[in-house]
Amino acid sequence: MRKFSKYLQNVKVTIVCGGQSIQIQIRQLRTAQIIIGTPGRIMDHMRRRTLSLENLKTVVLDEADEMLNMGFLEDIQTILKQSPETRQTVLFSATMPPAIMKITKEFQTDPQIIAVDKGQKAVDTISQFYYNIPRVDKTKALKLLLEYHRPKRVLIFCNTKKMVDELCGQLNDSGFQTAGLHGDLKQNQRNQVMSDFKNGRTVILVATDVAARGIDAEDIDAVFNYDIPDEDEYYVHRIGRTGRAGKAGASYTLAAGRSQLQRVHSLEKFMDLKMEEASVPDIEEIQKRHLKKFRGTIKQFMDKNSGSEWTSFIDELEQNGYEAKRIAAALCKLLYDKSRKTGALKNVRKIEPTSPEEGKVRLKIDIGTDNKIIPDFIIGTIVETTGLPVVAVGKIDLYRERSIVEMEPNDADLVLKKMNGYRMKQRVVHIAALKTKGLGHRDHAYPSGSKRRIDSRNRYGAGSAHKYNRSRSK
Repeated sequence: MRKFSKYLQNVKVTIVCGGQSIQIQIRQLRTAQIIIGTPGRIMDHMRRRTLSLENLKTVVLDEADEMLNMGFLEDIQTILKQSPETRQTVLFSATMPPAIMKITKEFQTDPQIIAVDKGQKAVDTISQFYYNIPRVDKTKALKLLLEYHRPKRVLIFCNTKKMVDELCGQLNDSGFQTAGLHGDLKQNQRNQVMSDFKNGRTVILVATDVAARGIDAEDIDAVFNYDIPDEDEYYVHRIGRTGRAGKAGASYTLAAGRSQLQRVHSLEKFMDLKMEEASVPDIEEIQKRHLKKFRGTIKQFMDKNSGSEWTSFIDELEQNGYEAKRIAAALCKLLYDKSRKTGALKNVRKIEPTSPEEGKVRLKIDIGTDNKIIPDFIIGTIVETTGLPVVAVGKIDLYRERSIVEMEPNDADLVLKKMNGYRMKQRVVHIAALKTKGLGHRDHAYPSGSKRRIDSRNRYGAGSAHKYNRSRSK
């Protein structure tokens, strides 16, 4: 609000809330035109007669639903009853429960309700992923994802204050620079946490929905839903913290158990879009990713810097019998080890893919998304090579280095006979039948290695729509 009023003449903004000197607030209230405060402290000033509502023109109730959830209904009613009847009353609320409508009827005259859409436009710039993981591995998965992506500024949401505190402790113990934000913090503590987060002194902020309202931080790289919110609108508000001003953002949701997977699909329906299911990267893949970046950093540095001031240091080590290659390797290890946290990480147990349809066979083709394979290419190659109809190709699971195709046994035999050793994307591929129990393990690509399942019969059957097998029904 101070930013908005910065260039307006004779407009002063005063904040009144707990945790601050009331004497300073009393002095500031004497010349204030705009007052922003908590219901409790506003009523305190009203009782002290240091705040008069006699000439009040406008009342704005922000986050009205959360105000009621926090037990401020009676305070709000008291404040509104002592306000002039000629005032304008404005309510902002993510949801419109009956209690909000009751306030509207009691304290507003001929109110107009202005509603925005379900957030489709707000999430157009945000890539949304979810992870189906065992409940006990949620924190492990979060640590692996944080280490894999290493965002410069990230917001993690939990549903309870207790979980915020527990998760903050676990992340800090593992070397992640983390702070927590929830309703039990005093205002000065909240201000310090937010200042550290906005200024980059804190990289990771763990928060509840209520505490995160009003966060004003730019360039949040990613939002993690450690817990999935109960309200659909809350999810949209959460992920809307990233991908702002046309910039790309990402959201990652941890879904543990069938009920949470159902919540994910409910959110997809609410937003009228599909999230992408992804696999949690393992430690080996994280190391490969960071080594690749590390090599690029070294090359970039060498291209821009001669390093001549260190040549005498290297000469001295060589004179003591150390080879230049060993010296370089040791220095690389020192720098790389200092920057990584994988020593404190553990892999997540994998949830096996569902079994194939009864009577069907799964074929494993050793080529995947790393070779820019898409379902249409696999379907077209099988149809062209074997002469089988399109509908003979069933569900397709895509991974980084392999693809899994479901077919009838006789059709699968024909594919094995005709296509083993066939060239796809300029390489010879090998095809094998898998056991009914599943794949035994899953690739851990992110996001290019995430599993995508497509059913060619749904894609190309008569009158059917082109869609993912896991997509919600429209």
